[in-house]
Amino acid sequence: MKIKPMIIVGAGAAGLCAAITAARNGRNVTLLEQNSKPGKKILVSGNGKCNITNAAISPVRFHSQNPEFVAQVLEGYGVERVKNFFDSIGLPLIEGKEGKMFPMSLQAGSVTELLEYEAETLGVEIITACEVLKIDKEKNHFLLKTSQGTMLCEKLLLASGSPAAPQLGGSESGLRFAESMGHTLIPSHPALTQLVSEEKWVKHASGVKVAGVAKLYANGEYITEKKGDLLFTNYGISGLAILDLSREVSLRLAEYEYCELSLDLIPELNKERLTNLLLNRIKQASKKPLALWLQGVINKKLIHIILEQSGCRARVEKELNRKEIGKLVYAIKNLKLSISDTKGFKGAEVATGGVDTREVDPVTMESKLIPNLYFAGEILDVDGDRGGFNFHFAWISGLRILFQILLNILKILLYIT
Repeated sequence: MKIKPMIIVGAGAAGLCAAITAARNGRNVTLLEQNSKPGKKILVSGNGKCNITNAAISPVRFHSQNPEFVAQVLEGYGVERVKNFFDSIGLPLIEGKEGKMFPMSLQAGSVTELLEYEAETLGVEIITACEVLKIDKEKNHFLLKTSQGTMLCEKLLLASGSPAAPQLGGSESGLRFAESMGHTLIPSHPALTQLVSEEKWVKHASGVKVAGVAKLYANGEYITEKKGDLLFTNYGISGLAILDLSREVSLRLAEYEYCELSLDLIPELNKERLTNLLLNRIKQASKKPLALWLQGVINKKLIHIILEQSGCRARVEKELNRKEIGKLVYAIKNLKLSISDTKGFKGAEVATGGVDTREVDPVTMESKLIPNLYFAGEILDVDGDRGGFNFHFAWISGLRILFQILLNILKILLYIT
């Protein structure tokens, strides 16, 4: 059986980028993908536009049990490096809101097609519908048992992603292969996902969307807060603020039975200004029902739960006073919602955890335990914030393969001289 110089498992963002990088530097590459087409996750990202990276790349926008690893990988590999890479394959980037960078075409399909074309032009062998079933390390090579037969290779890069989005091919297979070869795994949890609540009132509020602030509490302790869209659904709550908060919720739910959100539905007005606004609206002789009176400032579907949580005794407008207004203001700015679960890996854009990065060289992405074994992308214990940060890490961990190629050349030159 012929031994292949290099096999990459996973033709997602990291795998495609690594294959192109390695091939550009003289490496013969075989790329294995379990789906029928490469880049399936790329195609659905950014609402079909593919949020490639972000103008505000910084180590603080990434999460890992080993943050020093992230800082080292990012060093010299900021947004300009990614822009230059995509320019080189004919895909200029433009900047949108929140620093998000997109292909100028605003089509995710252009990203996958140009990446695939570049890889094939460079001679990369792409084998699709090829599931890797088992990997064994045998002396100086790796033995891969796949759905399309057995393969041998000198160098192996695992870029097979995380358990997130199994409907798009996400799985734990790469993690299990790494573990079988001696690597430590950090537990994975869903991130950038929706949250589930067992409270009945959320079903009645389904479809309501407000710009607010969500504060997270676990076991009664304040954890963190996020500002942005809050979208109530029939299962719980979603929206950009919730996606941003979900990583911390997942981690806390692994320890506690449930978490609680405190939702500020009108963050643009502080307590005093909102109190004055409501006081100034009171008409002393009005018999207008309180639920109708509140419709002037709050979505109708949320009013019944605000009245319930506030404990306000007034039933009509003329019964309101400063004390009752204070109760309403508190409920509006501190609406309580218990969270019992997330939408799981199926609803998650990414996952926390992965291969322990203390066992991976941040310069070459090579395993410190197994020579010629490499990792890139989501398989590692690194996950980023919403807004292109996860894709950025995938691209640059693939680009890092360049260092290994150059190091090998340098070693040969040094040996010759």
